[in-house]
Amino acid sequence: MNMKKLLFVLGLLPLFGCSKAAAPESPERLADEAYVSYFEKRLNGEDHGALYTAGTALTADRVALARDTVWNSWRAANRAFAEDKLIALNPLNQTHSGRFDLTAYEPKAIMPYYYGTKGAARPEAGWPLFVYMHGSGPKESEWNNGFVLGSRFGDAPSAYFIPQIPNEGGYYRWWQRAKQEAWERLLRQAYLSGEIDPNRVYFFGISEGAYGSQRLASFYADYLAAAGPIAGGEPLENAPAENCANIGFSLRTGANDLGFCRNELTQAALEEFDRLAAEHPGYYEHNIQVVPGATHTSIDYNPTTPWMKNYTRNPWPKYFFWEDFAMDGRYRDGFYNLAVVERSDDGSARSCYEMTIVDNTVDLKVSTMTAEVTARTSKWDLPLKWAKTYTPATKGRVIVYLNDKLVDLSRPVKILVNGREAFNGMVELNTANLVNSCATFFDPERLFPAAVEVTVR
Repeated sequence: MNMKKLLFVLGLLPLFGCSKAAAPESPERLADEAYVSYFEKRLNGEDHGALYTAGTALTADRVALARDTVWNSWRAANRAFAEDKLIALNPLNQTHSGRFDLTAYEPKAIMPYYYGTKGAARPEAGWPLFVYMHGSGPKESEWNNGFVLGSRFGDAPSAYFIPQIPNEGGYYRWWQRAKQEAWERLLRQAYLSGEIDPNRVYFFGISEGAYGSQRLASFYADYLAAAGPIAGGEPLENAPAENCANIGFSLRTGANDLGFCRNELTQAALEEFDRLAAEHPGYYEHNIQVVPGATHTSIDYNPTTPWMKNYTRNPWPKYFFWEDFAMDGRYRDGFYNLAVVERSDDGSARSCYEMTIVDNTVDLKVSTMTAEVTARTSKWDLPLKWAKTYTPATKGRVIVYLNDKLVDLSRPVKILVNGREAFNGMVELNTANLVNSCATFFDPERLFPAAVEVTVR
């Protein structure tokens, strides 16, 4: 792609030649052709996740400009990428709808959606985005009901993405492979639009949407400010509470919601979040209620989004726990500021990563986890409680991404892996780290100028 074509993709050249009257574009608005080419390959799945290696060293005063260049290069690559794009963001009451074609991942999978705003004024940082997942009734009526509910919830000013599940049938869920593609496409395009506040994204849903949003909250916690399943109760094996250290988590289920023992599973989640919050003060903020007298259909849906909207994501937490579990056979490539190069487990256990940063020391504990069921529900024989055993991992490689929100980059940084000093020294600032973290997380808040790859042994 030559530079003229690149500038046109970015919208920096007019359609019919250059205007002599136009002011020259400032350098930070330009993209880099090499970055765009790399991003295009990543988007098309051509390089199998290979890292960008042609970076250049940076000084601290050049990081902001380099970050802008990388993000604009990412924007250019996405504009040229052939996929369904998010429709324009208009008032929700105008009932504009779009669709995501997911047939590359699942037969006949077309996801219609409503996308719009509530409230007269766009917040300065962008619209908070609420993603609502409907229940398991007939998908057309459930989708329409979601539009009615989303329109009335008391969370304005806000934006809503209200999808219709693509297909129906036994054991068809919001968290399966094609839907993962939809969530990542939504987040990626919403960030690129500049209309959405990247630190105020919320997943929630009712009934089947509650199961989906609970799993997705644990899987995608690093993208979320809060999550709010209603009338659900997922076994915690499928939605590890540990991953939710830095988000607000609401789960409200009726005490008389007996189907699939949702009341019992919600109570188990409450006890687990209480335990984690006591062990890690300031983390694991939650509002989990087994609501007296309420059934599956009589529970009040209205309190959830007003509670969630009080939470804003911290994209650079100095503590997190990541139980790296697979959903529909698929693993995440990273979590917060950590990217996996080589997995530490052999498939019979789960890899777990616990990171704590104090001053300029990054303490990373990597373990493999096995779990034994210690209690089951009164009916359906569903796993209710677990005893987890953690064993220090003896293999694996990870990239620890860093910025000046996590450590003081002007001073030496120490990285401990399972107590062993894996790195101690000054970290290099390099454009390659910005490019690689952008490709991994597609998140404007997580373009990291520094990175250290460490080995687990």
